[in-house]
Amino acid sequence: MVHIQCERLSAVEYTGFLKRCDLGSQYPAERFPERIPRLLKNASISLAARDEEGKLVGVLLGLTDFAYWLYVTDLGVDRQYERQGIGGRLMKDALALAGGEKDIAVYLVANEKAVPFYEKLCMKKAENVMQYNHVEWTPFTVQ
Repeated sequence: MVHIQCERLSAVEYTGFLKRCDLGSQYPAERFPERIPRLLKNASISLAARDEEGKLVGVLLGLTDFAYWLYVTDLGVDRQYERQGIGGRLMKDALALAGGEKDIAVYLVANEKAVPFYEKLCMKKAENVMQYNHVEWTPFTVQ
């Protein structure tokens, strides 16, 4: 049984989790150790899924105004726990916390491999999203 709750994660625990899920390759190498604590501190919604032993097996981090929109920055599940509905439960809980599906539009940047998962949640590719990005981005994977 996996339990989901609102929880602020430590950078150490989250970095360890990134090694066990596909989110570990979504960040740039530039200043990674400095930036992860800021991400965890400033997320409007921080959900943790834990197994019966307390192991972190799923995470959803998001930014929201609690009125109109939710931007999901991170949604990941430990590879050993995939296909158990944890990601869908995290998304459902985050949407409810942000204000519910009648009020909140959800946006995110999906890894190409994750698109089928999001399509199962009835999400569609957006055509009107704009981007301003001048960030240095050296790809790496958290090891």
